[in-house]
Amino acid sequence: MTETTVLYEERGAVAIATLNRPQALNSFTRQMHRDLWAALDRVEANPEIRALVITGAGRGFCAGADLAEFDFAPGPDLVKRADPGPVIDQAFNPTVRRLQALRVPTIAAVNGVAAGAGASLAMTCDIAIAAPGASFIQAFSKIGLIPDAGGSWFLVERLGLARATALAMTGDKLSAARALEWGMIWDVAEDPLAAALAMAGKLSVMPTKALVATRQLLRDGATRTLNQQLDVERDTQSAMGQTHDYIEGVTAFLEKRPAQFKGA
Repeated sequence: MTETTVLYEERGAVAIATLNRPQALNSFTRQMHRDLWAALDRVEANPEIRALVITGAGRGFCAGADLAEFDFAPGPDLVKRADPGPVIDQAFNPTVRRLQALRVPTIAAVNGVAAGAGASLAMTCDIAIAAPGASFIQAFSKIGLIPDAGGSWFLVERLGLARATALAMTGDKLSAARALEWGMIWDVAEDPLAAALAMAGKLSVMPTKALVATRQLLRDGATRTLNQQLDVERDTQSAMGQTHDYIEGVTAFLEKRPAQFKGA
């Protein structure tokens, strides 16, 4: 039996999903997507888990799609067989959607190169922390493709149109330091996994529902007018007002004691 392509571990209230194809720089196969979904299922099913860290085994974070899974053998229907559309629709897009809808905050510990959809994966997470030697590469233009797995959306959101366009068109490598300067990631750390776990530990004792609602408000705000966003803020705030953590947070503040949030 082959080893799973995604390792899963729980440390208290923090789950860790490790992409585990180090020999291929953790490039995604369809099986790897399925194994990641299984890890996400475990996070969803365990209310004790309050944050998720995603990292890569070996020297890379994720090199995007494994092109070895595409059928480029000469012969009939080559164009149809090599079409990247189906794997995007059936694997990459569901992964992005699931992470963006996950009930807990997500932190990417980018331990090495994040290329193509691997860079998109890092940006899909709520917070990304990279090693000093890590890099982000929009490799698509070098093989006649366009940024996918949300890359064309995340790049503009994080970097602005001018930087996103040049980065996507040239396929040039973006260093971790420059990614931090430009706003693609939150921080650079010598040990990104330790830093990500510390961040996850911090978030795991905070009001989880409010953190996830904050993610949704910030992510979708650009698609609304200010008046529309004000209404969504009102409705979301009202929903948060029904939670245990709101009552506990205010009570603890008034009683001048640390709050004991439950993520509920």
